[in-house]
Amino acid sequence: MRRSLPRVRRWTAYAASLLLVTTALTTLDAPVAGAAADPVAVTVNARAGLATVPDTALGVNHAIWDAKLGSTETSDLLKAAGVKMLRYPGGSYADIYHWKTHTAPGGYVAPDTDFDTFMAGARRVGAQPMIIANYGTGTPAEAADWVRYANVTKGYGAKWWTVGNENYGNGLYGSAWEADDHPDKSATQYAKLVVEYADAMKAVDPSIKVGAVLTMPGNWPDGLTAGGDPGPWNQTVLSIAGPKIDFVDVHWYPGGTAAESLTRTNHLPDAAWLLRQQIARYAGPDSDRIGISLTELNVDAGRTTQPGALFLADAYSGLLEQGVFTVQWWNVHNGIGTVSEVAGQTDYGDFGLLSSGGCTSDGKVCEPAFNTPFAPYHALSMMNLFARPGDQLVRAGTSQPLVAAHAARRPDGSLALLLLNKDPDTAYPVAVDYAGFTPADEAPTVHTLTNGATAVSTSRSGSATTRTLPPYSLTTLVLRPAGSSAGRPTAPGRPTASAVTDRAATISWPAATPGAAPIAKYEVYRQFGAVSEQLGETAGTSFTVRNLEPGTRYTVNVVARDTAGRVSWSSPPSTFATGSPAASTCAVRFHTDTDWGNGYVATVEVVNTGPKTVDGWTLTWTWPTGWQQVSSGWNATWTQEGTAVKVTPTADNRRLAADGGSTSVGFVGAYSGPNVPPGAFRLNGTVCALR
Repeated sequence: MRRSLPRVRRWTAYAASLLLVTTALTTLDAPVAGAAADPVAVTVNARAGLATVPDTALGVNHAIWDAKLGSTETSDLLKAAGVKMLRYPGGSYADIYHWKTHTAPGGYVAPDTDFDTFMAGARRVGAQPMIIANYGTGTPAEAADWVRYANVTKGYGAKWWTVGNENYGNGLYGSAWEADDHPDKSATQYAKLVVEYADAMKAVDPSIKVGAVLTMPGNWPDGLTAGGDPGPWNQTVLSIAGPKIDFVDVHWYPGGTAAESLTRTNHLPDAAWLLRQQIARYAGPDSDRIGISLTELNVDAGRTTQPGALFLADAYSGLLEQGVFTVQWWNVHNGIGTVSEVAGQTDYGDFGLLSSGGCTSDGKVCEPAFNTPFAPYHALSMMNLFARPGDQLVRAGTSQPLVAAHAARRPDGSLALLLLNKDPDTAYPVAVDYAGFTPADEAPTVHTLTNGATAVSTSRSGSATTRTLPPYSLTTLVLRPAGSSAGRPTAPGRPTASAVTDRAATISWPAATPGAAPIAKYEVYRQFGAVSEQLGETAGTSFTVRNLEPGTRYTVNVVARDTAGRVSWSSPPSTFATGSPAASTCAVRFHTDTDWGNGYVATVEVVNTGPKTVDGWTLTWTWPTGWQQVSSGWNATWTQEGTAVKVTPTADNRRLAADGGSTSVGFVGAYSGPNVPPGAFRLNGTVCALR
């Protein structure tokens, strides 16, 4: 929401910048770096498979205020960076844009930005389009006509269509930046019209995919309910439009300082988990078919310098690991903003990947020449070198919070390792340990982007196991395997979990195809950070896992081992959560009463369902994340140490009668990321049933 409010000023700045004279970028000296003494431990687990990289993974936004949107120079730069998806016609402009007349009342439309020009540029790039149908001031008929023109008249084969942009920003929650001419601005009305849009558009071309706008978990207005809607935006939209849509579309602007934004990529696994939980709960049958797109992403600090580059690579990698099918940077060109210095480099405050060539209003500072790549562009190029369509991302982790690692296994058996040093001042030596992969005894191919560099450098140097990462740097190692992978079984199919209880789950999977020898067994693993914990093995394609922890999330994968000892690559992952006991001597009802985006009021009802009176009790739970906190509470004494919460009674409610005696306590909670509810509550050490 905060990113969208000033967007009109960014459009105006860019349009004006086209008329201003450009000057060259003044090169500034890089800071002198210190060096860490002890190597950072990096662990790569090639048998802990994550999502496979789709052919739509690397995306960016195009906008109709950009007169160079379809130019050969711009298209060739995007192609060189590996862009495979382009979004059009540009954020909030989509809700005022009418494609037939190529007009956006109230906004600036540059020449040579019509739909056909965009598609010609997209084809030159080799990218699929992501098209935003006008919800705010348009109609289902207008969107259906666009589909007809694109795919029937012109034969473009445009597959991906979203209904609107940030439509929750229409004033429903008090802030209004998104155009919406409908008298009823509720989430309910949006969802009903999404159904109409989807029906009208698919009547023209049943093969298209239609998406609905949701809010990113942990970001405003996630969790808020407005007007007469039955629940928050996501719940309402999914409950009504879920059966009609093919994907959901979210945006993420984490905000904060450069250092803060670089830590908030840690939120992504929990945000993706919550979003998938919402889809599964509210979208109706067959909700697994609904994909997730992340179509706007950027930072507050360091937008054109190394923090933006580090954030782009870390966020794209983290989102793709979670199975998001496209990640799209805001924006190709956008215009100069507030100028500052970041880590010794001039930051132009520009949301664009490429320079707009403009100057500040007083003319004192100008961007480099038009289309000069900024640091995030080079990071996108690095992503193209790291994770290619068809690669399977695998688990990687480090012992140092300022060093991040991501890894991808390629179909030819090689492995790519992306290492990010988020420290602006310190160089870190790293020692890399590999599981499920043995690198060849040769110098790897090394791609490096350092602070202030004007391109990614490539060499063959060093070893696969040791490296020193310069301050504020991105490094990708491409490693060939030792030996041949010929004859191994194929990977098993994606596992599913059924009969999930508080302590057990049955894991089933499609069989692998044997290679040079018959398959002897399947091994079931839990991904535990960057390492694997074997849960069991079997000759069949189903295994019941026992002794699980109640209220706990598990990500599992399966590998096949043949009679000669050859091991397959990892299956895709599957994540499930255990529940609470079906029967217990206690029960807990945890309910959010009000939520304001970074805090909430909750009621916790504690019930003694056992046959004996409880005289004195302690309720405990553990928050799933480190950014959740009990701020204050009532009707009890509340304490929190780390992520562990302890609640003890007052003199008035210490006794809970047998067979249903209860008490209600409450607290004010705070969160600075996805607010994942506790999975298990214990009363005097006993795991309670959840109501």
